[in-house]
Amino acid sequence: MKSFSATQCAAILLGLAAANPAWAQTKVKTKSSAGKQKTVVTAPTGSSVLSRANLDTSVQPCDNFYQYANGGWMKNNPIPAAETSWGTGAELAQRNRTILHRILDKAAANRSAQPGSNMQKVGDFYGSAMDTAAIEAAGLKYLQPYLAKIAAVQDLAGMQRLLADPKAHLGNPWFGFGVLPDPKQSDVYAVYGGQAGLTLPDRDYYLKEDGRSKAIRAAYQTYLVNTFKLLGDNPATAAQNAATVQRLETRLAQASRDRVALRDLGKNYNKMTVAQANQDYPNLNLPLALQQAGLGAAQEVIVGQPEFLKEVNTMLGAEPLADQKTYLRWHLVTTAIPALPQAFGDETFRFSQTLTGAKQQQTRWRRSQTATDQALGEAFGQLYVDEAFSPAAKARAKQLVENLRLAYSERIMATDWMSPDTKAQALKKLNAFVVKIGYPDKWKDYSALKISRESYLNNLFAAREFGEQDNLKHYGKPIDRSVWSMTPPTVNAYYNPLYNEIVFPAGILQPPYFDPTADDAVNYGAIGAVIGHEMTHGFDDQGRKFDAQGNLKDWWTKEDNEKFNAKAAMVGKQYDAFSPLDSVHVNGKLTMGENLADLGGLTIAYQAFQKTPQAKENKAIDGFTPDQRFFLSFAQSWRRNQRPEALRQQIQTDPHSPSQYRVMGPLMNMPEFYQAFGCKDGSKMVRSAADRSRIW
Repeated sequence: MKSFSATQCAAILLGLAAANPAWAQTKVKTKSSAGKQKTVVTAPTGSSVLSRANLDTSVQPCDNFYQYANGGWMKNNPIPAAETSWGTGAELAQRNRTILHRILDKAAANRSAQPGSNMQKVGDFYGSAMDTAAIEAAGLKYLQPYLAKIAAVQDLAGMQRLLADPKAHLGNPWFGFGVLPDPKQSDVYAVYGGQAGLTLPDRDYYLKEDGRSKAIRAAYQTYLVNTFKLLGDNPATAAQNAATVQRLETRLAQASRDRVALRDLGKNYNKMTVAQANQDYPNLNLPLALQQAGLGAAQEVIVGQPEFLKEVNTMLGAEPLADQKTYLRWHLVTTAIPALPQAFGDETFRFSQTLTGAKQQQTRWRRSQTATDQALGEAFGQLYVDEAFSPAAKARAKQLVENLRLAYSERIMATDWMSPDTKAQALKKLNAFVVKIGYPDKWKDYSALKISRESYLNNLFAAREFGEQDNLKHYGKPIDRSVWSMTPPTVNAYYNPLYNEIVFPAGILQPPYFDPTADDAVNYGAIGAVIGHEMTHGFDDQGRKFDAQGNLKDWWTKEDNEKFNAKAAMVGKQYDAFSPLDSVHVNGKLTMGENLADLGGLTIAYQAFQKTPQAKENKAIDGFTPDQRFFLSFAQSWRRNQRPEALRQQIQTDPHSPSQYRVMGPLMNMPEFYQAFGCKDGSKMVRSAADRSRIW
């Protein structure tokens, strides 16, 4: 079985929430906290940040504000061939990658770095990933010992030993487990086990009978067959093995909970003793797995989906051993593909085209950079921060957060539907938010990770093993609230209810989301809405179930709970009606938490912006009032072109609504937006008072 990382484990149980959001750049000189001079890339001030060239003035802002704000940009920025979508987040990520690429090339060229140093590990990991000649020459040499382990299994006991082996690197078979704070006792770590084992993006891909789902399964079969051929199977055997993998994964899919059911925190928290779990699922041999993972002292385990583990237990006892080994062989190979000869990667890309519509495979350096970030993100993230994120930017971002916290407290107190007792608990939780900005105060220690130039596959497996052990080692120790679930260059943000924290990596605190030189309307409309979004996750349909200390605990009165659910149901109904593609609708239940966070985040950001001198002076810039600039900045932070295939996949698997509805949905509920652009009743962006959704 596979150990989850802390991020995977928390995301499966809690749905860690994230927000995604370039423009002309200038360079200014500043100094790092160490006093060294560095170059920081930023954006110019003033009206260029909200260029009129990005607009589509053929559309009325009160009819389709997303198109009005972004139509010009969308027309002039087609999706690059290697991308499945293109927007502000992708532009910013590309700019960050330029910096990271330079850092990694320099590290890889430095063959005299101190052995064991972060520089040596970063350079050798990236260097081995880029050495395609060595990868091609090695072929399956470095994978063979792992394939041999699978081939050597002779019975159920041998299978149990293999699944428990932390050095087997089997990928993602059957189910996974990891360590995270106990959701009902957040001051101690718990062992959590949950469903896993699928290759396709979601259980429904195996089960739906529509034409597109059948086409994807046919393409998956081809992918399986061709990959087994590359492993040396003859065509008939490859076809048989492909059918076996798809059959077993379909059985797992039938036992898996769908993504809406996985959002029900109460139903995904099932604590039992290890002894009871071993009695219920004897074929999993959990005591052995926990012992081999260094968790032998664990007496209890939180089972996310008991019915799934019951089915896996049945399968391990009933499915032919040869079929089980074929399934494991497939999952081992899929986790190793980045470090195998290019033919394997080509097959993976061909299948991904069916899923996402991508036209061209990403460059080797970009794929290698992503892998380095996943393996050693905080090691070379330090170098990124020193170049791209100044102490002054961190200080201003911190001030923005505190301004929004104040605005949120005012919104809570102003609600007309919450009782005084629930308001008091909400304020207690809000004031307890831990704020992390830019980068960790305590960097991760990679001294136990051994990296060399010999083999990219060995490095890849060593890094994954290190990441799993870095998670598992926390068990039995005091809660470490310093850990981050994202690396510094990441263009994203998140709220973690177990720590009651909001986290904003340096990667997202860049133009156009956050520009220290821009006017307040631009910053509050973009990064302010992101900050408010993450804050609101503490009070969305799932986050609100956690208290100020990060415990899964009901602190709402019965009446307030009913009122909240009624308001949330209105939001769900609104988003259910959105249809970006023919016959494809947004799932209001799956996207509920993100939609509530978008609506609340924009509301809070607007309230905070109203306290700024710019909002109070109400002077126009380039013909736009401060309020109009605020809403334009918000809308432009979500501009995005997306391939239809990728959009379909997003709607089926992603808890975030498509970009246009992340703009349209909240604004259609905001009278402040109507007023800013003079929208009248009857306009497409204006909802009737009875249909407007507002919680905060």
